[in-house]
Amino acid sequence: MFSLQGQKILVVGIANAQSIAYGCARAFRNQGADLAVTWLNAKAEPHVRPLAEELGAEVMMPLDVTVPGEMETVFAELKERWGKVDTILHSIAFAPKEDLHGRVIDTSAEGFGRAMDISVHSFLRMIRAAEPLMAKGGTCLSVSFFGSTRVVEHYNIMGPVKAALESSVRYAAAELGEKGIRVHALSPGPLATRAASGIDHFYKLLAEATVRAPTHMLTTIDDVGAMAAFLASPEAKNLTGGIHDIDGGYSITA
Repeated sequence: MFSLQGQKILVVGIANAQSIAYGCARAFRNQGADLAVTWLNAKAEPHVRPLAEELGAEVMMPLDVTVPGEMETVFAELKERWGKVDTILHSIAFAPKEDLHGRVIDTSAEGFGRAMDISVHSFLRMIRAAEPLMAKGGTCLSVSFFGSTRVVEHYNIMGPVKAALESSVRYAAAELGEKGIRVHALSPGPLATRAASGIDHFYKLLAEATVRAPTHMLTTIDDVGAMAAFLASPEAKNLTGGIHDIDGGYSITA
């Protein structure tokens, strides 16, 4: 029904084959897009590079958003190699373990700042870096969770962080709409990913989601990828600022 043929897409956040970012990258590639894939550091490279090669990624580079200059280096390479970027996917989040596992009101200022910088502000920086390469419009995607608007046990500080991410999506969408640049957040239901495993009792949440979701199915990375690919397509050109639930209806239940 739609094609991403000719699109140049940057994918940030693949850690392994269970990553949401990998499901999205696979969907982008299956629809004909050319990919750039990053990994966090040298330790992550052996896990990510084979996946990037499997996807035929044309650009493969490290990107730690906390290291000054690394994001600029990535976008300089994309400008030189492609001259444009059509879509970016930001699928990274972080909170220090001691803050993630504690009460929100006990969160340290340093931990709160790091969580916001990596999980939210890096998306804004990425959009700003992509903007000059989206002269004909484009799509900017990040990943949220419904713990942004509802209290999810053990999600803790990531709830306020994801709320800030979703608000940032709306403001960025409003600011960039006249340039044809669309901004969205993908909001999957509970998924068994490496990042989610850091949340206390996460497997209990997975079990509850299977029971509560109207479809009685867990979300898969391919479900998320299908939505991401559609939002990146020309057919979604008049959609922006959305927080898109991909959860079998889990978020509508009480």
